[in-house]
Amino acid sequence: MMKLKNNASAYAPLCCGDMLSHSNSRREFMRLAGGAVLISSVGLLSSGVQAASGNYEAMVLSCIDPRFQDLVNKKQASDGLSGKYSAFTIAGASIGVVAPAFKEWSKTFWDNLGASIQLHNIKKVIVVNHRDCGAAKIAYGEAKVANPAVEKETHKEALLEFRRQLNEKFPALGTQLGLMALDGTLETIA
Repeated sequence: MMKLKNNASAYAPLCCGDMLSHSNSRREFMRLAGGAVLISSVGLLSSGVQAASGNYEAMVLSCIDPRFQDLVNKKQASDGLSGKYSAFTIAGASIGVVAPAFKEWSKTFWDNLGASIQLHNIKKVIVVNHRDCGAAKIAYGEAKVANPAVEKETHKEALLEFRRQLNEKFPALGTQLGLMALDGTLETIA
């Protein structure tokens, strides 16, 4: 490290020392740093990494349950969507958006979806609810998840209500609805 020419108490790394010892050193340093940022940005874009705004495929709405984070990501990767979707994670997935017990969360989701449409130009919302969901128990009670058939019907009702609200608010967007099991298999809900 070397001390800056203007006797400031800050130190510059040796790699920048020559640059900072010249007159207009800060201006020259910023010019070179800006060029480096531009070059690295072009490199990122040409390597397939997309910009924060642009054209992406979807938003994936899924649950906060840690058992399903990796399973949902693997499913999106197997569908060719890696790096092509925005994500919104909330307890219960569609249940967190439509259940009266969580009504305060609804506005946050719809506002976030609006931002994703504006920034990412998404074409659809992929919703992944899952079995053995604690939020479903909180929202609807133990009886609504008592056995696999009742549990599926509870999720189906929430997913279809989500689709109804989506069609009302954002009619141009498509939807894909699914119920994921603990083993990662995804059952499509029509």
